[in-house]
This record gives sequence, C-alpha cells and structure tokens, in this order.
Amino acid sequence: MKLNKKSKKLYSDAIDRMQEGLEAMIDLYNEAEDDIPLINFEKEVQEEIEKAKSKYGSAFIDDKINAIVKEVLSFLPPDQQE
Repeated sequence: MKLNKKSKKLYSDAIDRMQEGLEAMIDLYNEAEDDIPLINFEKEVQEEIEKAKSKYGSAFIDDKINAIVKEVLSFLPPDQQE
C-alpha cells in the first residue's frame, strides 16, 4: 500500500487512538471484580421475586426486601453481626 504523508499521518493517528482504546478496555478488565451475589435465593424465590417486580415494580419490591432483611439481621446477637 502506498500512502502520502497526509494519509500516513491519518493512519498513524487512528492506530494511536485504537491503541488508547485498547489500553482503556484492558484497564477496565483488570479492575473488574467478580459479581458474587450477597444472597443465593432458591429458584422458586427468584421466580416469585420476578413476578412481584413485574406486578408492583422493582423499586417497591426492592424496598420491601431490604426492609425484611434489615429486620431479620436486627435479630442476630451483636457479636454475630460483625
């Protein structure tokens, strides 16, 4: 392939931008953490949550589940909460 100076500069700049993008993607990958669920719901419970969310909305159900979990955790003896 034959290139004039202007085309060569454009290709060089494009390669530099691609390299920067690749480095950014590598950084994102290296900083990624494993997605470990806090609670492993049984399949039936997951299905019921999905049904409830579609009927009442995600925010409402999320608030209710959070309130229930907080209440359950408040019953634990103080030395087990750490």
